[in-house]
Amino acid sequence: MTLAPATHPLEVGPDGFLRDGRPHLLLSGALHYFRVHPQQWADRLAKAAALGLTTVETYVPWNLHAPRRGEFRTDGACDLGGFLDAVAAAGLDAVVRPGPYICAEWDNGGLPVWLTRSGVRVRTDDPGYLEAVDEFLAAVYDVVRPRQADRGGPVVLVQVENEYGAYPTGTDAAARAAHLRHLVDVTRAAGITVPLTTVDQPTDEMLAAGTLPDLLTTGSFGGRAAERLETLRRHQPEGPLVCSEFWIGWFDHWGSHHGTTSVADATAELEAMLSRGAGVNVYMFHGGTNFGFTNGANDKGTYQPTITSYDYDALLDEAGRPTAKYHAFREVLSRYTPAPRPALDTAPAAPAPVLRSRFSAARPLTGLPPGPELPWTGTEPPVLDDLEIGSGEVVRIAWVSGTSCGSAGPTLLEVGEVRDRVTVLLDGVRLGTLFREHHDRALVLPAHPTGTRVDLLVEDAGRVNYGDRLGETKGIVGPLLVAGEPLRDAVVRPVDHEALPALVVPGDEPLERLVGPVLAAAELQVDEPGDLFLDTASWGRGVAWFNGFALGRYWRHGPQRSLYVPGPVVRAGRNVVTVLEFDGAPDAVVATLPDLALGHTEA
Repeated sequence: MTLAPATHPLEVGPDGFLRDGRPHLLLSGALHYFRVHPQQWADRLAKAAALGLTTVETYVPWNLHAPRRGEFRTDGACDLGGFLDAVAAAGLDAVVRPGPYICAEWDNGGLPVWLTRSGVRVRTDDPGYLEAVDEFLAAVYDVVRPRQADRGGPVVLVQVENEYGAYPTGTDAAARAAHLRHLVDVTRAAGITVPLTTVDQPTDEMLAAGTLPDLLTTGSFGGRAAERLETLRRHQPEGPLVCSEFWIGWFDHWGSHHGTTSVADATAELEAMLSRGAGVNVYMFHGGTNFGFTNGANDKGTYQPTITSYDYDALLDEAGRPTAKYHAFREVLSRYTPAPRPALDTAPAAPAPVLRSRFSAARPLTGLPPGPELPWTGTEPPVLDDLEIGSGEVVRIAWVSGTSCGSAGPTLLEVGEVRDRVTVLLDGVRLGTLFREHHDRALVLPAHPTGTRVDLLVEDAGRVNYGDRLGETKGIVGPLLVAGEPLRDAVVRPVDHEALPALVVPGDEPLERLVGPVLAAAELQVDEPGDLFLDTASWGRGVAWFNGFALGRYWRHGPQRSLYVPGPVVRAGRNVVTVLEFDGAPDAVVATLPDLALGHTEA
C-alpha cells in the first residue's frame, strides 16, 4: 500500500461538507468491489472519474470475508484494501459501509450463517451478537484505518449500521440508541476518525429510530427528492443534506421482469437534489453480478430470490459499459463538477463474439463420488445450517438417500416447509421438484418396490436479506413424512460445489440433450480473451462455471437469459463451460450472445 501525502478529510459544516475550509459537494456512486472481478476495478473506477464523480461507495459483506468464525479473508474479491488503493489511484474518495448488516440484495444481508444459526438476536445488544460484530469490525477497520483521508488514503466517510430504523428489533428507542452507540464506540476505538453516517428511508418513524444526534443522518430514496430532502432536514436542522442511496434502478427477481427506470425521470431527480446543494450517492453507479451463490431473496408472504445479474439499470451496465443514463447524468454533473474530468471514450462497444459448441460429457448428480456421509438422528432432517457445508457464498445442496419404504400403490411424500427447493428422484430418475415460492409441501410417490432409492436434492436458492425472515434456517424444516410416517433411516451427503467443475471433463462425442439432475461440461474455443455472454435460454435451471469460475445461477423462469463472463476468466483457445443442470435441456448446446439478455421490461 502506497499512500499519497496526507489530505484534508471532509468536515461536517453547518450547511454542508467542507474541504480545506471550502464547500464540498458529495458526488458519489455505488460500486461493490465484490460484484466486480478485481482485474476490472480500475476500468470501472476510471469511468466513475470520467462521469464527474468525486467519490465511490461500497458495502463490506461480512459473510464473504468471514465464512467461518475467526477468519477474515482479504484475497481476490475480498481484497477491500486493494480496492480502496485502486480508488485512490483513480483520484477518487471512498465511503465505506461495513454494516455489519448490509441488505444489498446479498445472501443473508451479509450476515454469516455461522452467526445466524447460533441463535443470537441479530442487530441487538445480544452479547453473543456484539462479540462477533466487534471481531468483524476490528478486522474491517484494520484495513480502513490507514486508508483514511487524513493519513493519505481515500476514505472520507464510514457508515454505522444500515437502514436500522426499518428493522423490527422488538426493542424500545433507548435500547436501539444504545446499540448504535456501541457500534460508534467500537468504530472510534478502532481509530476511525472520519465523520460517521447513518442512512434510512426518509420517513419520520425510520429517521427517528435509525440514528443518533451526533451522527450525520442521510436518506435513501429514488424519487420525490424535494419532499424527501425536506423530511430529512426536519430531522437534521444543520449539516449536509445527503441522499446516500439514490435509487436509479432496481433489482430483479426470478419469474418477474427486468426493472428499468426512465432516464428523464432519474436525471430530473438528480438535478433536483444537486440544485438544492444536496450530496448524492448514485445507487448503483455499477451494479455488477451476484457471482456464484451470493444472491439474496425477499419473502413478504411469497419467497422471491434475486437473479444473478445485478445490472440494476445502472449507469454502467452489468458488463461495465456506459448506458444512456450514464451520458445523461454526465451532462448534469458537468454543471457541478469542481474540476476537469478525464476524457471519456464514447465509441460504442463492439459486440461480443458469437460462439457455439455442444456439451460433450455428463455425469448424473447421484452418480458422482459420494461426499461425507452424515448420520440422520432424530425424527426430522437436519437443516442445512447445521451441516457446516458453507456460508452465504456457497449453495448448500444435500441429498438424502437409503430409504427402504416400499409401496404397493401411490403414496405421499410430505414436508413441513421447503427452503427453498427439493428435487425428488426414484432410483436416479427425477420425479419432480417442490418449490418454496409455490408453497409446495407434498409430492406423490408412485408405487415402487422395497429397496428403491429415494433421493432428495435440497437447495438453498438464496437467503432472505431484508425483513423479519432475515437469518432463517435453510433446508427441509419440520417433519419429513412418507405415507404419513416420519422418515428415520436416511443419511445426508453434502455436495462439495467447489469440487464439481473438476468432476467432469469435455469429451469427443457431442450430446443431444441433458437429462437432469446432471453435471455436464463443454469445450468452447475463443480467439482472444474478452467479455462473453453465455446464452441460457435453452437450459433449464442450475448453476454454471466458466474455467472453474462460478458465474452463478440460471433459470428458464427468467427474466435474464444470459450469464456475464468477465474477460479476465476467459482464455485464448480452449475454455471449459460446466453446468449443474437440475431439470433438463432438450438441446445440449453452449452458445454465446453478442450482448446481455436481461429479459422483458414491465413496459
